[in-house]
Order: sequence, then structure tokens, then C-alpha cells
Amino acid sequence: MDREAYRNCCSLVKITRQSYEQFWSSHFVDYIDRDLSYSKFFRKYLLPNHPCMFSKRFTNEWKCRKQWVTEDGKPNFQKLLQEFDQTPVPVANCNAKEYNANPKQVMPFREFIQYWKEYIQNGHSSPKGCLYLKDWHMSRDFPEHNVYTTPVFFSSDWLNEYWDHLEVDDYRFVYMGPKGSWTPFHADVFRSYSWSANICGRKKWLLYPPGQEEFLRDTHGNLAYDVTSSELHDKGLYPHTEEACQPLEIIQEAGRSSLLMYVFFQEDTISINHNWLNGCNIDLMWQFLQNELSSVQREIEEWRNTMDSWHQHCQVIMKACSGIDYAEFGLPLGYPRHPSDALSTLGPYHAAFDLQRVAHTVESLLCNEDFKRLDHSTMTVQPETLLQQIKDTIQSTRGQHLLYQE
Repeated sequence: MDREAYRNCCSLVKITRQSYEQFWSSHFVDYIDRDLSYSKFFRKYLLPNHPCMFSKRFTNEWKCRKQWVTEDGKPNFQKLLQEFDQTPVPVANCNAKEYNANPKQVMPFREFIQYWKEYIQNGHSSPKGCLYLKDWHMSRDFPEHNVYTTPVFFSSDWLNEYWDHLEVDDYRFVYMGPKGSWTPFHADVFRSYSWSANICGRKKWLLYPPGQEEFLRDTHGNLAYDVTSSELHDKGLYPHTEEACQPLEIIQEAGRSSLLMYVFFQEDTISINHNWLNGCNIDLMWQFLQNELSSVQREIEEWRNTMDSWHQHCQVIMKACSGIDYAEFGLPLGYPRHPSDALSTLGPYHAAFDLQRVAHTVESLLCNEDFKRLDHSTMTVQPETLLQQIKDTIQSTRGQHLLYQE
């Protein structure tokens, strides 16, 4: 990040994002084929949360692009079997519905590839349905393979930095599936950002701007499962569908990556995806968690006066539904990142921006009544201590001209 980009955003308590209406009405997504500075990418796409598409030149040197794909652009089943063989992998059935997702099973990789071959031979059909290898933590399971490199544009990644530190989980995935595979309409985990790169094949994305999901709920408040289904025209079931804007439709070719939700495989496809979080969207995650907790509290409000630990129960239920609670949200904020890595990759202004964003978020946490009621003893760093440490760091670096206040 350069000085100009930093000075334009360093004092933002809440990031004011550009209007989505004008952007979506153009039905146009920028296609990036030339070298682009991180600062320009930060200002134009990361901070305002605007989608874009990168050309295949950004992934041409990836090992997976060279080894996982045949000369005619198809999945190289032989090479993939050599690398993963009996590895257990998660496989979803696109022809079945379980709540708002496709049910999954775990099967050996070799068994999935055998199914995929037969599916192609049978004209892309099978009595087993359309099976889709989904949410496979390949990078975590095979770190020595180094089949791709995260582009610098997505390298500020608090979410995976924290989980890598714990050595428990990550939000890096591999997807593989035959033509016809698809993902139900959804918002990404914790409202994080997402980037996706096709190793081979083609995907169609349907993207809606934030807020449009409220028009795509049924009379029970459930989000539409398939936004291409004819049942959305049933006003008795979906009374507000006509108020929704038309989605952005993006065709993602092999090698191309996108900043990104409905996804449909138009060809046999392999792709890599990361969910990630940083100072640009930490406020979106925090707002998401507050909304989730409010929903839980409304659902069990009648039990409030019968439980001494009602507030803690709400946190437990929220974590069961969304995967995280307030205390766990606070943990990555206190995770001690490596300043040398950040400085060498993104520069001192980006490190300064991160400090500002963490400070604003911690201040918001400390003012939140539900957060005040929690037991903070499980947190690695107490939020009050963390906030003071950040303020001390900001104060000490002012003399080095790293931080600029408006």
C-alpha cells in the first residue's frame, strides 16, 4: 500500500462503501490482464468490495495449472490419482437437499475419480446423481505439494493466518466436479471476501449486491435455495422477488480468478478458493455476528428470565449456527502477526492500516453490551490490554511518519 491509499482510509471508523446501485446497473466487471499495483487494487476493489476478474496470466506458473490439466484442457485424472489416490475427500450430492445445502459424504479420492469418469462416459449423467468434491482442505492436508501461490492481492489474510497459527483449520479449498455441478445460493462464511481460480473448466457465477438477499427470502424467512428456480415467481411463496435487482452474471474461464452466490459448472472443472478477512471487511464480519446474535436472542427471548446464563446460551447457539461466537471473533484480532512479513510484502502503510482497523474493532467490541457480559479470561490477550498496546504502537510510530490522521 502506498501513502496516498493509506491517507484516504486510515481514519475510517466505519468504511463508507460506494453505492452498489450504479455499479450493478452497468452489469460490467473489470477484467484485469496487465500488471496492477497493490495500492490501486486496494483502492478500487478491496476497500469498496467490488468484484473483478483476473486473466489467466496471473496463474500460468502454478504447478496445478501445468500438472492437473491435460493438453486439451481437461482434468488430468491420471496425475491427480498419482498424487491423492486413497485420500478421503468430502463429496456433495447436487441432486439432494439437506436444509439449505447439499448433503455430503466422505469417500476415497480414487472412488470419486472413478465416478467422474463414468459420469462423463454416460453423457454426464449417473443414477448416483451429480457428485461434487467440495470444500476439500487440500493445502492443509498436503502442504508439501505447493501446487499454487496466493496472489499478492489476497495476501493480507487475517482469517487463515490465525487458523494456521492454531494448526486446527483453514479456509482454503479445492473444488472438483463434472459439468452440471452447482452450489446453492449463499453468502460466504462470516461474510468474508472470497477469491476463486479455475485450474480448468468453466463456471457461471450469479452475484447479488449486499441487501438483495432480503428480497429473495420465502414467507418463512428462508433464503432461496436455487435462484434460477421457477418457484421464485410464485408470489405466494416469494412475495418480494420482483423487487430484487438482476444479478451480475460472470463466466469464469480456465486460469481466471475472481473476487467474489450461486455457482454453476458449465464444464468439468477444478478450482481453488480462499475465504479471507482483513481490515477492509472486518466491519462486515462484526456486523454479521451482531445480526446473528440478535436473531438468536429473538428466538429464545421467552426463556430469558428462566436462565441465569441466558446470554452465554445465546453465544453457544450462535456458534452452533454460524461457526463462531463473540469471544472467538476477538481472538484473531489479538493474534501476533509477523511485522517483517507484512512490511516486506505490503509495506509499512498497510501494517499501519491494519493497526487502525483492529483498534476501531476492539473499541466497538468493548462498547458492545453483549460482549461486556462474556468471560474474557479465555482470550489470549485481554481486549483492554490489546487496545492499549495498539495505541502505544500508533503513538510510537507517528514520529516515523507512518500514521496520518485526517
